[in-house]
Amino acid sequence: MWYPTDPTGECVVEGRWDGTPYEEVACLYPLLGKTYFKWELSGNTDSLHDWMRSNSWFPWATIAVYGLLIYSGQKYFANRPAWNLKGLLAMWNLALTIFSLWGFLRFLPHTLHNTYYYPWKYNLCGDGRHLVGLGSAELWCFFFQWSKFPELFDTFFVVVHKKKLLFLHWYHHMTVLICCWDTITSFAPTGLYFGLMNFGVHTIMYFYYFLTAIKAKPKWFKAHLITLVQILQMVAGAYMSLHAVYLKMTEGCLVNSKTLLIYCIVYGSYLVLFTQFFGRRFGGVGVKVHKKTTKVP
Repeated sequence: MWYPTDPTGECVVEGRWDGTPYEEVACLYPLLGKTYFKWELSGNTDSLHDWMRSNSWFPWATIAVYGLLIYSGQKYFANRPAWNLKGLLAMWNLALTIFSLWGFLRFLPHTLHNTYYYPWKYNLCGDGRHLVGLGSAELWCFFFQWSKFPELFDTFFVVVHKKKLLFLHWYHHMTVLICCWDTITSFAPTGLYFGLMNFGVHTIMYFYYFLTAIKAKPKWFKAHLITLVQILQMVAGAYMSLHAVYLKMTEGCLVNSKTLLIYCIVYGSYLVLFTQFFGRRFGGVGVKVHKKTTKVP
């Protein structure tokens, strides 16, 4: 059951849709609030949320076009020389590094606040309208969701540079788009945790690729370390998904069954694929690593 963590109730805001209350984290922690831009605190995503809930076909259509472009692009470059867009790739990775770090720093205080003040069961299965609200946290949830569309351009650089396109790469891009769309339209509270982990891993990963592109990567910054962090991310995601399923079966859970099924399929398959990738690419402990990890949004 949700309750205001500030007894005075000064930071409680009524949701614009149905009056469901939530607390604005930028209000709860004034020093933190000073770091927010005005547009982060005054953004209204109601119409966009309504549109997303009414157009569930959109991410499916996007991945269909994405798959067609991959096939066409590989056919086009089959007998043509690769392009050299390393400068553009470096800037792309730097932009995603900055965006991911910004998102991580926005998700972190809200996630820590919820974890400290509310039971773990409620953070997994509670009402996301209470735990996330319709303020700055929800705005960044939307930024996170919609960032999955431009991140599809990661594949563009793989194709035009004629690099090997791994199944893990395009499968992850497709499925994460569906998963994030369902999370935000169903008000699943675990989206905060999943987004926090994803932003954190992306900050490290895209910075690695930026340094690699400009030939400034330190020798200690190894690709296999990023893959290990990615595997830990999938372990955490799989645990939270299975725990929510258990709660759904035993005590009840407000997260709908379809969303939980998507979580289990997505995180379960990611865990298997990343573990397999690590074994194939790096060959186990004690082997000197020279190759790069795959990009995973």
